[in-house]
Amino acid sequence: MPEGKYLAGEFFMSGDEACAEGAISAGCRFFAGYPITPATEIAERMSQRLPEVGGIHIQMEDELASLAAVLGASWGGVKAMTATSGPGFSLMMENIGLGLMTETPCVVVNMQRGDPSTGLPTLTGQGDMMQARWGSHGSYRIIALAPNSPQELYDLTIRAFNLSEKYRLPVLIMSESATAHMYEKVVIPPVSEIEITPRRKPTASPEEYLPYKPDSDLVPPMANAGDGYRFHTTGLTHDERGYPAMSAEAQDKLIRRLVEKIEKNRDKIIELDEDGIDDAEVVVCAYGIPSRVSFRAIERAREEGIKVGMLRLITVWPFPEDRIRQIAGQVKAFVMPEINYGQVVLEVERCTGGMAKTIPVPHMGGGVHTPELILDAIRQAVR
Repeated sequence: MPEGKYLAGEFFMSGDEACAEGAISAGCRFFAGYPITPATEIAERMSQRLPEVGGIHIQMEDELASLAAVLGASWGGVKAMTATSGPGFSLMMENIGLGLMTETPCVVVNMQRGDPSTGLPTLTGQGDMMQARWGSHGSYRIIALAPNSPQELYDLTIRAFNLSEKYRLPVLIMSESATAHMYEKVVIPPVSEIEITPRRKPTASPEEYLPYKPDSDLVPPMANAGDGYRFHTTGLTHDERGYPAMSAEAQDKLIRRLVEKIEKNRDKIIELDEDGIDDAEVVVCAYGIPSRVSFRAIERAREEGIKVGMLRLITVWPFPEDRIRQIAGQVKAFVMPEINYGQVVLEVERCTGGMAKTIPVPHMGGGVHTPELILDAIRQAVR
């Protein structure tokens, strides 16, 4: 039942709608976007819901402007989000880099579709996963989450906002058309039961405040524009004042901190879902919608006497390198279904270091794997 302008209870809704409601629950009060299949329903839902909770929705002229507006809103003290798909994600890369360099918390949702270019606008894909990690130029780290259901699109949107505020960076939700347009039960808890990470405010006086002076966890507190603090923010290499600092020493200091604030907190960020790993001969490693298709293949393989486990990547970036290496020392092979020609599977192969076989199960955009395709790969792994 509705709690005032907020929702709470059990609902039958699409993944896109669940994502929008997760943003509302997380405290998002600004959305800027441009219509693009299959993410348009997020914008439509936000255009209806944000005015009900005192927020603002803006349809921008393109995806570059959309993310620019989101970054500006965040500096104004508002939790902000945008949503897009393949071509729009490519256009957002410059401002994702700006958000990383200026350490601006926000959430970017990518509902992936068939690719490349405009590809298959109405059909599913997972072709943007390496772009999520490497799409913006330079040395940095990113956080990317991969839901596999409308419920997780609700839950992980909240988590994405919390992570963005805790570590001060844009956080990506890498879902896909199949999940965006899937309708399932979504449970929304009362607002009082939702854990929210607030923005860390400076304790220094306005005269002493340095906008990029980090705390012990390498993350700087963030003042809002208009709160009386003087600050300068730029995409150039900068010092703790935010002023451009054109030296190798300044570059080294800044980039190391941007990378290490994520690397040193990997164990707190990475989330995995594991089943039957301990005695497995083969592990199916999957994320997003292929993980759901894999359940039937694993069930049938177990009926045939094959010991199969599941490692589901809820967090894809940062990549769970340590856990992959640990599992590689005890299994014969990893089987990895992806709706692309093979992307994240290369990271699995790298981390195994030859200790276990890595068997890709590529599937071009447009549809999902059949369980038989994944089952055949599992059988191949134990031959």
